[in-house]
Amino acid sequence: MREKVARELDGVTHVTAAGGRLRGLAALTTATVEEARRRHDTHPTATAALGRTITATAMLAAGMKNSDKVMTEILGDGPLGGIVAEVDAFGKARGYVQNPHVHLPLNKKGKLDVAGAVGKGKFCVTKDFGLREPYRGVVPLISGEIAEDFAYYLSTSEQTPSATALGVLVDPDHSVRAAGGILIQLLPGAAEDHGLVEELERRIASMPMLSRAIDNGVRPIDLLYGVLEGLQPKTLEHRPLTFSCSCSKERFGRGLVALGEAELKDIIDKDGSAELVCHFCNESYHFTHEELESLLDEARK
Repeated sequence: MREKVARELDGVTHVTAAGGRLRGLAALTTATVEEARRRHDTHPTATAALGRTITATAMLAAGMKNSDKVMTEILGDGPLGGIVAEVDAFGKARGYVQNPHVHLPLNKKGKLDVAGAVGKGKFCVTKDFGLREPYRGVVPLISGEIAEDFAYYLSTSEQTPSATALGVLVDPDHSVRAAGGILIQLLPGAAEDHGLVEELERRIASMPMLSRAIDNGVRPIDLLYGVLEGLQPKTLEHRPLTFSCSCSKERFGRGLVALGEAELKDIIDKDGSAELVCHFCNESYHFTHEELESLLDEARK
């Protein structure tokens, strides 16, 4: 196993190019994905799937403001079950995979078989802008590799032709060695320029393997600038990214109160105490008999 070296902090960088006709995003997510892996004890194939989903969601959230947040759900029929990731406008990311201990043999290309683990199903995105009803887009999974599904969602549901690359490199000890993503979107006026589209496709196809490049010290933003060379790329904004969950014992307590007096009393009578676990971060919260009795008093009120 190679020695791990210090990495720069995770984040998403927003770039414009070609006189505003192109939008680019570059995400470094190594530490964030590793924290998700550590919390959920994911095995390599599950780690790659979850890491790609978190990275894609982080790029979706890059333009959000205030209390906005976006959630991506990959609902496949493969052994992984559901994959969920959520990122808010402040770069706080969290996520989980339903069956974290899934690991399949390598695919024909010698890579982690994410598509086999995901299977067929739906790619769902929910954007919460603080309005009465959140925006929700749903498209079928076209490959299960997640990057292609992400681009298909953007092109189909949001009518923005897009090209994307996602990568997660996992060490033999199951830890995350490198993770990140690149997204290029064609804005109005660019899609009609077939020469530009063909040139971008050629450059993206010749780009080195993303996770290996990151592991070798190449930043995603440098790779993005390489793809956009000659198109006057300009950095607009950089947002830090970190794994952070909004759960708390107080929130879970409110949830117990919301169950109602009868159900809460039933928990006290049968179990005496309660142990609740957050799906997103795997943090557990223990409620003693006395604490449950106090919550029961609140429910009665």
